[in-house]
Amino acid sequence: MAKQIIILERLDEPSDNSYRYVLWATVPAARVSAYADPAATSAYKDATAPELAAIQAGQIVERASSFSAPAGTTIPQIQTRLIAEWTNFQAQINARNPTVRYGSFWDGTAWTAAGTA
Repeated sequence: MAKQIIILERLDEPSDNSYRYVLWATVPAARVSAYADPAATSAYKDATAPELAAIQAGQIVERASSFSAPAGTTIPQIQTRLIAEWTNFQAQINARNPTVRYGSFWDGTAWTAAGTA
């Protein structure tokens, strides 16, 4: 199974319960071209060549972020929070269609609709 949540570092160690992490969401196949960027990279320095290729091809989109958990928060609570954030991020990527009308044009007489599903 592909990575979806990656902890990058603990911030302000040892006193703080803050983390920097990345989320990887899978892009719907019809929308991959909207996310493609041959120069894209990852905040995760140990991303494999196939993972970087998928990010560059637009098959995976990355969001880097950080959070601070209140003192006393358990590891399972942190994991649950991160899973909820990933689930929300994946839902946003599934719902967002930046190319829904891409390529639609008017020829002076009529409109021709184009775009991705």
